Amino acid sequence: MSNRKTFSEIHAELMSRYPSGQTPGGVSVDDIAQLRLQNTYDTHLDIARETAGVMRADMAAYDADPSKFTQSLGCWSGFHAQQMIKAVKRLRGTAKGTYIYLSGWMVAGLRNRWGHLPDQSMHEKTAVADLIQEIYVSLRQADEVAINDLFKDLKAATTEDQRARAIAAIDSFESHVVPIIADIDAGFGNEHATYLLAKELIKAGACALQIENQVSDAKQCGHQDGKVTVPREDFIEKLRACRLAFEELGVDQGVIVARTDSLGAGLTQKVPVSQQPGDLASEYIKWLKTEQITEDNPIREGELAIYQGGEFVKPARLPNGLFPFREGTGRQRVIEDCIASLNDGGADLLWIETDTPNVDEIAGMVAEIRKAAPKAKLTYNNSPSFNWTLNLRKQVRAQWLAEGRIKPADFPDGNELMRADYDATDLGHEADARLQRFQTDIAARAGVFHNLITLPTFHLTAKSVDELSRGYFGEDKMLAYVKTVQREEIRRGISAVKHQHEVGSDLGDTFKEMVAGDRALKAGGHANTMNQFAAE
Repeated sequence: MSNRKTFSEIHAELMSRYPSGQTPGGVSVDDIAQLRLQNTYDTHLDIARETAGVMRADMAAYDADPSKFTQSLGCWSGFHAQQMIKAVKRLRGTAKGTYIYLSGWMVAGLRNRWGHLPDQSMHEKTAVADLIQEIYVSLRQADEVAINDLFKDLKAATTEDQRARAIAAIDSFESHVVPIIADIDAGFGNEHATYLLAKELIKAGACALQIENQVSDAKQCGHQDGKVTVPREDFIEKLRACRLAFEELGVDQGVIVARTDSLGAGLTQKVPVSQQPGDLASEYIKWLKTEQITEDNPIREGELAIYQGGEFVKPARLPNGLFPFREGTGRQRVIEDCIASLNDGGADLLWIETDTPNVDEIAGMVAEIRKAAPKAKLTYNNSPSFNWTLNLRKQVRAQWLAEGRIKPADFPDGNELMRADYDATDLGHEADARLQRFQTDIAARAGVFHNLITLPTFHLTAKSVDELSRGYFGEDKMLAYVKTVQREEIRRGISAVKHQHEVGSDLGDTFKEMVAGDRALKAGGHANTMNQFAAE
């Protein structure tokens, strides 16, 4: 935390008030200092303000060096987020460059009171803010547990050198709190509804909001059919609503991620009003599918005509009143959406929802966008909706065929490429190598600042519970739990193996000692079974 005072600074301030080292009620100055340091943030709005600065610094670092891209995983509970950040800190020694993605899909699918729902903005608005709040409560508790452990070392110090080392560890502690990119879907209503919801997400701690250009009341998952986009002016108004929410709450470095679904969206709900040639409305209208007005196809009562290319034409219209775009125009619409979001809407990052994971395709669109917006940067969804194995193997096969390295009969062209038989082949190895460097490649070639996976903890939970259940309810019984869970926790150093400690049991004991001293009735005594893991 950038503004956090050191232990020595807090201790000195307290000693100036209580020279005896205790308050009149007998509370230790050291204990007060510990609680102040454990309370790493006063409010979640403070979190939003600080983590916005973190993201801005990371964006500047990426502009200078594209190898410094950032990553996140989508989390649908505070515990998932907490364990992810702990794992990163064990691996790297720091959580810098790591964010948390809050997926609207997972809120709809797992976190609403109405049951499991598709990603169509049918879940309660409050569920999104509630999850942000929960995640930061979990991350702050991880801070409390870790700092409490550091203070145990301070209390156990018997020499000045040991005390100095313990204080240095406390002062150099890095919070588990990291930026959240929160999915606000299409704003859950008009621009005012977007603004009101944005404020709630920011107050819960979100420093970055991701909003998409679909129609709120017809919103679909980006990887499903039937997507309907709004005119660019409408979307820009929602971007402004998000910016006003950030500014009102004093999060002046708040980050807006503007997502376009136009690559897969072939419909719009309305034809915007063009005021002059070349404005946002006319640039949107030009892609509509139209029909010539002729004697055989005259304009009829109640039909709409627009003046385009020197003549009046009829926009095609479906029975539900929606207007289709011309086929094959998605790529051009994506590029224009992105430029408008950056230059007219003040967005900070872009999100292009694609139908396959293809570095060349993404890089090509970004190159076009950067002609008008040179510093354009993307957040990219490494989506579980892609069949990654099949897609990458097909890409390798196509390239090797074009280069003459293989013959068509060497590898099948279809779902058979998924077979485990191909895992150990040269093609299988090459596809896996490309998967391993996929994020590095799109960061370097396609302007992707942030790589995320939207739904990993959804799929991981399903797989892990299935794995344990198959063994536990099958032949392995307890061996299944010990072998697949506990033994791995111990050997990897996963702190959750001591589950009582993980959820704050030691925090309770420490506080009891602070107020009761030797009278404290503690949970962590000799009979606590967590002591079986003390040596791990």
